[in-house]
Amino acid sequence: MSTTTNRRSVVTPPTGPESSYRQRMLSEPELRGRARRRQAAVDVLGVAVWGSAAMAVTLWLSAGPVDLSGVGQVLVAAGIVAGMVGTDLVLVMLVLAARVPFIDRLVGHDAAMVQHGKLGRPALYLLLTHAGLLVVGYAVESHENVVAEAVALWSTSDVLLAVLALAGFVAVVWTSVVAVRKVLPYEVWHGVHLLSYVAVGLAIPHQLSQGQVLAQGSWERVYWVVLYVVAFASVAVFRFGLPMVRSLRHRVVVVGVERIGADVVSLYLRGRALTELQARGGQFFMWRFWTGATWWHAHPISLSAAPTADGMRVTVRALGRGSAQLGSLQPGTRVSFAGPYGVFTDRVRTSTRVAVAASGIGVTPVRAFLEHLDAPAGAVTVLLRGRSPRETSLWQEVIDLAQARGYRVFTSIGPRGSGTGGWLSSSDTARGVSAASVFPDLRQSDLYVCGPGRWSDLVEQDALRAGLPATHLHRERFDW
Repeated sequence: MSTTTNRRSVVTPPTGPESSYRQRMLSEPELRGRARRRQAAVDVLGVAVWGSAAMAVTLWLSAGPVDLSGVGQVLVAAGIVAGMVGTDLVLVMLVLAARVPFIDRLVGHDAAMVQHGKLGRPALYLLLTHAGLLVVGYAVESHENVVAEAVALWSTSDVLLAVLALAGFVAVVWTSVVAVRKVLPYEVWHGVHLLSYVAVGLAIPHQLSQGQVLAQGSWERVYWVVLYVVAFASVAVFRFGLPMVRSLRHRVVVVGVERIGADVVSLYLRGRALTELQARGGQFFMWRFWTGATWWHAHPISLSAAPTADGMRVTVRALGRGSAQLGSLQPGTRVSFAGPYGVFTDRVRTSTRVAVAASGIGVTPVRAFLEHLDAPAGAVTVLLRGRSPRETSLWQEVIDLAQARGYRVFTSIGPRGSGTGGWLSSSDTARGVSAASVFPDLRQSDLYVCGPGRWSDLVEQDALRAGLPATHLHRERFDW
């Protein structure tokens, strides 16, 4: 492992457009207080999610006596509860995927999508249970066999739409299974997931037409209408409307393409009034480049330099056909975008001490993050990891920036080692190098990790073993 230890130096504050992004350096108590307030808001959000399902069931129970006099009635009541909770979780999933700014600022887009994915199976199982219990319960009540009851229900108003909605949910969850997702192109996976909007829409008539559950004029009906409006409005406004308005207003175009490696290019973008976006170094946007070969694919790409009032830079590695085509973009290409997203920023810090680990193209948000970071000289340690010199794009920029700020930089180049330090090179792990030895005062630091999924997992595990509090870990994910 090579080490660049930097002496303290005087840094001249930036002038011009960049200066509006600078903030005063916060003290340790201020950082901790901000972190506590943020965690409290996250806890309130979690309570609200599960409280919404509890409220739906409570309103149903309070609307009148629930008949539990027989086996059939018990099964029907259980089926209704399962359907309510399952539907509520589906609506929560829509809100989590809607890129609501408030949620993004609290937990980040990546974490929100992780929770979105975790709710998929429980929601589907509850909806399948809902259908099964109702069919069996009605069959018991009417003294019919299950098949006959299912046929009879098929002719009931809106049941066909409900079945189609359930089939859509099955397709969405099935394509989210890791083994299936790995063999599907992103475009196919994304297209199937758009079915979730259609599926929820198809389920609405079925739910509202069941008068015995959501009677016209009841508080239950009002509550569910409000839930649907909030979910679909969130998607319409934040997933589609706001990005469209911002793209039209800021008029971003490509002004230059610089190849900085065999498969890595930096794209220079220009727009107007970009400070209004309040983007921070470390965040990413969903970019759509309007050429005949690239318009159909939105790319999640991090900023690789702190934005200015009229310019931004992103750096991308060719990891597939879509990203490889970005290297041939021509100046003047129009760009639409959504964002900024992510909490890989200094706003989630809890300490004045910062540790940063970046591997491969994960250096791009780290480069921009460091440019926005206000931390004392000697309080920041950066680890740059690459399997070969070919993976050192932007490293010199990071080293130069760290030298100007008085930060320390370690580099680790070579094949990956084994054991607990397997996220470092084999030569480093052979010498017993670990997270605890690379990052001084790790237990009292914030650790920012960005790189391939498995590599980041190993960094995280090593750091947690060394005593890093889980709340001090901040990670940017590049999977979908």
